[in-house]
Amino acid sequence: MSAAIPDWTDADLRQLAALLDAIPAPLEPLDVAMLDGFLTAVALLPKDVPPGVWWPHVIDVDARPLPAGHDAGPLRELAIRRRKELAAAIDKRQWFDPWVFELEEGEDPLEALGAWVAGFALAVDAFPSPMQDDGPELLEPLALIYRALDADDLQDAEALVDMIEQIEPPTDLPEAVEDLVTAVLRIADVTRPHKRQQPTPAQKKAPPKRGRR
Repeated sequence: MSAAIPDWTDADLRQLAALLDAIPAPLEPLDVAMLDGFLTAVALLPKDVPPGVWWPHVIDVDARPLPAGHDAGPLRELAIRRRKELAAAIDKRQWFDPWVFELEEGEDPLEALGAWVAGFALAVDAFPSPMQDDGPELLEPLALIYRALDADDLQDAEALVDMIEQIEPPTDLPEAVEDLVTAVLRIADVTRPHKRQQPTPAQKKAPPKRGRR
């Protein structure tokens, strides 16, 4: 049996953020929220991707290599730990807490998800998977995720944009996060199906309300 994955503490997250910030320029590492969205999408891929494949995108959005002499071992260990935690939750179709930014007063709830979704989209673009095709089973859950992006970033995805326009926006951050996790678990039913699939909490939850923005 694999050892239990320890819960994340505020100190762990501060250390993770500091290690990401310590990546030297001109590299552009992911921030904590982007990393979480990126690793979630990696965990949704139909086949497990070894760390050596996805790791370069963590330290630089363009996967440029680290300069010689920079020790990123502690950062890599933390990223692998989070990836294992997300994969375990997704495999069991269990709730997980996405790492998203706090909501500023008066801010649209979807604004708080923007960095997480940007990281998710980075992994979808980087690795072949059904999530790139916007198939009928994936269209609505992907719309629940990508609605946090600017419309200009979705110019080449007309079906996705149309679906987003049919979904009512969330009223607060908890609802936005619940929709995000629900969408991830619905995607997992397509990309990583169980052999004898039982209805998941995501499937049992009522579909998002439709209505023009």
